[in-house]
Amino acid sequence: MTNIKITAVGDGVVGKTCLLTTYVTGEFPEEYVPTVFEHYGDKITVDGIEYDMTLWDTAGQEDYERLRPLSYPGTNCFLACFCVDKNIASYDNIHMKWVPEIRHFCPDTPIVLVATKSDLRENPSIKCYSQDEGRKLKRKIKAQSYKECSALRNEGLKEVIIEAIQVVQKYKVKKRNTQCQLL
Repeated sequence: MTNIKITAVGDGVVGKTCLLTTYVTGEFPEEYVPTVFEHYGDKITVDGIEYDMTLWDTAGQEDYERLRPLSYPGTNCFLACFCVDKNIASYDNIHMKWVPEIRHFCPDTPIVLVATKSDLRENPSIKCYSQDEGRKLKRKIKAQSYKECSALRNEGLKEVIIEAIQVVQKYKVKKRNTQCQLL
């Protein structure tokens, strides 16, 4: 069995915890509880390979900037998460804050850009980033992939996780030691 660590980063309240919790439990958490560090274990088979997977949830709030990188070592793939709601600064913070932080601590670790709360697009009173804008940001930050999901509707969550694993599979072929390490 192959071990794999996937770490979710992004601003507070973008839906990282809901994405991971709903994926693991199948149930959407009803209350918001700020995360410091959480991790979830799961087994998954992708392309015939069985993985012992650890999903790490990080705190997006500035109060945890010094602690957050302690969860990065051993990460095989990052999920850089932003909310599709344009009223939240999380989209811009991907390239202004999160990718620079990831690249500082883990320069060779692949990134999957994840748009969360895609169900908000159905509300005409909320201005949302389009899929094209998501793909444009993916190219800008040089992420390996782009996915969208809705934890509320339990849509696209498994696809996000499978995509992250497949990115790691492809990336390992190109580069041998892709794990993030703090020196």
